Amino acid sequence: MHTKKSLFDITPSEITSKEVYLKRREFITNAALLLTGLTVQDIFSPEAHAGQKLQFEKQERFVANEKQTSYKNAANYNNFYEFSTGKEDVAELSRSFKTRPWTLSVEGYVKKPKVYDIDELTAMFSLEERIYRFRCVEAWSMVIPWIGFPLAELIKRFEPSSKAKFVEFTTLYDPKQMPGQKRNVIDWPYLEGLRMDEAMHPLAILTVGMYGEILPNQNGAPVRLVVPWKYGFKSIKSIVKIKFVEHMPLTTWMKAGPNEYGFYANVNPNVDHPRWSQASERRIGEFLKRKTLMFNGYGDHVADLYKDMDLKKFF
Repeated sequence: MHTKKSLFDITPSEITSKEVYLKRREFITNAALLLTGLTVQDIFSPEAHAGQKLQFEKQERFVANEKQTSYKNAANYNNFYEFSTGKEDVAELSRSFKTRPWTLSVEGYVKKPKVYDIDELTAMFSLEERIYRFRCVEAWSMVIPWIGFPLAELIKRFEPSSKAKFVEFTTLYDPKQMPGQKRNVIDWPYLEGLRMDEAMHPLAILTVGMYGEILPNQNGAPVRLVVPWKYGFKSIKSIVKIKFVEHMPLTTWMKAGPNEYGFYANVNPNVDHPRWSQASERRIGEFLKRKTLMFNGYGDHVADLYKDMDLKKFF
């Protein structure tokens, strides 16, 4: 359910199964899987690489019976403007992208600000990783099984103060590795954000893998955000900074097109993009379109977050 198609047409979006990773607006968590026999440290170890298998078992929470997008499509049709505006170029252009060493800076209104090595950060966790299968939609959509852990569990460890009302995320800026950043398509580095209660919702996850394997470079390695009830551009990739702020961040696509892209970007078939309808979507691998679902089908889980808001105004 991707209400704002342009998000994927204009924004780097992401995710779906190994074959159908083409939906940038609607992400529907179709399945959650509990990892077994593997720790977060294992996933983020220096030896970790795309294609490495992860063990997991299916979990019933957030499960939806939907056919997965093929890995081939999901890993070869990507919105990742840091590398290219062409969706079929990203996999090749990101092949030599280095995900080690990698640091993630935690800043702002938190009791424990620090620059973490990615392996040091994940070593803090004793919780189980989860795999979620999402459906993402815009003009097209995908269903992808993601592997990661709840963003909320990370936030709790940083101990944000009462002034922290929003969480701001920033992607790596490195034009030498990311050739798309040599072009002024958008202002770099890419920046996104969530309201604190959105960030604390159990459906919001920091993702480190998909389809039972380590996350490929073109899909946002080594760590990305996945917010399944929002359009794909909200799920920022290759994160290097998490900042807790008091005021709503001016995110990349809000800045680039304020009349087209709002802060919330909730999948909403009732709010059209200025240049097209978002009432329907096409699943990658299918010919016919289907109706876009409110909140990408996660309304039962997230609608209360917006119960007092005019979602046509706060799009």
